[in-house]
Amino acid sequence: MDNIRLTQFSHGAGCGCKIAPAVLDTILKSDQPTALFPQLLVGNASKDDAAAYDLGNGQALISTTDFFMPIVDDAFAFGKIAGANAISDVYAMGGQPILAIAILGWPVDKLPAELAQQVIEGARAICAEAGIPLAGGHSIDSPEPIFGLSVNGLVHKDQLKQNNTAQEGDWLLLTKPLGVGILSTAQKKELLSSDDQNILLQQLMQLNKVGAALGKINGVHAMTDVTGFGLLGHLLEVAEGSGLSAELYYSKVPVIDAAKTYLAQRIVPDATYRNWNSYSSKTGFGAGVNVMEAFNILPDPQTNGGLLIAVAPDALEQVQNTLRENGLENFTTPVGKMISKTEKTITVIAG
Repeated sequence: MDNIRLTQFSHGAGCGCKIAPAVLDTILKSDQPTALFPQLLVGNASKDDAAAYDLGNGQALISTTDFFMPIVDDAFAFGKIAGANAISDVYAMGGQPILAIAILGWPVDKLPAELAQQVIEGARAICAEAGIPLAGGHSIDSPEPIFGLSVNGLVHKDQLKQNNTAQEGDWLLLTKPLGVGILSTAQKKELLSSDDQNILLQQLMQLNKVGAALGKINGVHAMTDVTGFGLLGHLLEVAEGSGLSAELYYSKVPVIDAAKTYLAQRIVPDATYRNWNSYSSKTGFGAGVNVMEAFNILPDPQTNGGLLIAVAPDALEQVQNTLRENGLENFTTPVGKMISKTEKTITVIAG
């Protein structure tokens, strides 16, 4: 089994498997009248990370699911990464995860069951790190390996964070560097160095636990996690949902150092082009920005990416202190700002 490379059995990788935003809009379109569910606080009406349901006792139930094809070759690591990515949706809404259920698709005629067992073991390990049980699940025989979790969490209703509630003047912070899509593509092409492999794995397995602490800060007006649509796509969701535009300070956006090395070798995920085609008309660039480089980095599909936080100016210091207390001292510099609506939804400036 040591010689089996999981990434060779799937046509996509991690959150880069996501359906293109424009196609997804077509899929979700409905002519049926929208049923009213007063207790549903967050649902299909917004493009948020999870659903939220009012439990009537001051708390809300957060419910989400996320799954994808292998982004790494090691089965145990794949399970941990897919699990961390799914759990992140609860953290992104300021909640505390409480329970997970596994979703497994496995090509039993191509890959041994023992590898699938290692995927589940990886998920159990990341769930244990999050302090929740992996309580069950469902599996099917599928043409490609697929794994993920359905996760439930809890949050005080008045601390629920959404991705469409940013306010003009909010500072933007990002808690992980970009570049995961580039590095994972290099890995699939067998060009990723061992050192960079370790950097990739470390980031992919890192839980976004700080989201639960950020949920308790009233000045955090909006929050989401950056995944398959890249920073550009998820910031667009924040801006459009909030009826605002955003400035993005390109020089302040954290990027994995090695990512630019692989970019120089023209290693770019296919999903980057898909994302850019969806967002380009809504994005403008200021003087001094390396547009070609930005085109390859800002729409780079992330898997288990960082939290994108919109925070009021008078709460910035509190948020920065919370990030430092959680080992994220390198991510306390604002990467952008929410502004009143302009012709372009996002303007990338040198910063």
